[in-house]
Amino acid sequence: MSLIHADSQAAVKSELDLFLTPPTQTAIEKGQWLEYHPIANIRDGNPTEFSISGSGEDYIDLSATQLYVKVKILKGNAKLGETDKVAPVNLLLHSLFSQVDVSLNDRLISASSNLYPFRSYIESLLNYGSDYKKSFLTSEGFYKDSAGFLDVTDPTGNNEGLKKRASLIEKSKVLDLIGNLHCDIFYQDRLLLNLVDLKVKLIRSQPEFCLIAAANANYNVIIEHASLFVRKVKVSPGVLLGHAKALQTTPAKYPIDRILSKMYSISKGSFSFSQDNVFLGQMPKRLIIICVDNDAFNGTYSSKPFHFKHNNLNFLGVYVDGNPISSKPLEPDYSNGQSIRAFNSLLVGSGKLASNKGIYINRDEFIQGYTLYAFDLTPDLCDGSHLNLVNQGNLRIELKFSSALEKTISVLVYAEFQNMIEITNSRNVLCDFSI
Repeated sequence: MSLIHADSQAAVKSELDLFLTPPTQTAIEKGQWLEYHPIANIRDGNPTEFSISGSGEDYIDLSATQLYVKVKILKGNAKLGETDKVAPVNLLLHSLFSQVDVSLNDRLISASSNLYPFRSYIESLLNYGSDYKKSFLTSEGFYKDSAGFLDVTDPTGNNEGLKKRASLIEKSKVLDLIGNLHCDIFYQDRLLLNLVDLKVKLIRSQPEFCLIAAANANYNVIIEHASLFVRKVKVSPGVLLGHAKALQTTPAKYPIDRILSKMYSISKGSFSFSQDNVFLGQMPKRLIIICVDNDAFNGTYSSKPFHFKHNNLNFLGVYVDGNPISSKPLEPDYSNGQSIRAFNSLLVGSGKLASNKGIYINRDEFIQGYTLYAFDLTPDLCDGSHLNLVNQGNLRIELKFSSALEKTISVLVYAEFQNMIEITNSRNVLCDFSI
């Protein structure tokens, strides 16, 4: 036998490493889940607020933080009857709240926006494959709506996801939900230093937004219980001492993917839309654009906020300083079933190029209520742990439609930026971005 190449080195298979002992983890000595309850009454629709003290020597595993709620649906103040046709929108755990604010030592580190349900749904839709969505995400109230039937409001109709969600709350039975919050700081895996207080504030959505029913209905969403499960860990004295010494010369660093979303309205009857200065300054690393009916965005019982229509769009361009981010804008022809470049942009832009993960959306479903356009603005198309050079510029979007819009629509622009949060030795929280 001979070598394929002379420079190839001899290797030993791991199966033959018979005398190596696996390393022992000693940095974290103990971990436990603690349940925190709201600091004020939540039954009257007030914001749900949690305060987690950072006193002591324990660190907080932010990525393991989970929200747990129990809800029930009432008709007015009475229980649902046999004839009541009502169901929650998808991903109810997050649709319950229009805005989530996160603070570290009273420094707000999250963008104040009423687009939290859309962020949660987009991330749930694009970050996970079918197995995860069919199992773990059901604990958050996710049951995929049947493509082509997202406009159905009758739970007994052909939308299997709507039918399943309706069965969970029929006759006003209590539905319990649990899941991770979609907030920047909770999507990084570094432990939060001790002596840093964490505060989470959740602002409620209107019932018209998070429920699907006939127009002019009168239903209420009652949150009977809410708590936040936080994992605190005890680190070894050696690690504590090492961190204390390091903090004397440099702050602790928490790289985050910061999400910033903006919404624009396009009037009924329009054929085109152009928006300058969508982002001015630091450019995002990823951009996702969707269109949703304006009444659904604002919340009505008879419309679905997560019904992303194509609206016969036939041109979509994204420009930085006047230069297109791709060699050719997207020009789908939905009337003739030609939208494969738009569908491919979703796969490439969401980081699924040559990946076996998938997003549980096929090309047929893409044009039947799951129309999202994604753009990767990184130079290497890599969603890794490294940072990219900051690109400054002016981002503009342009949309054109083959026919006049039948309704006023809202265009949501979801952008992902790379940023850094730092915590000093005196526990001051510093950010390289403005909220």
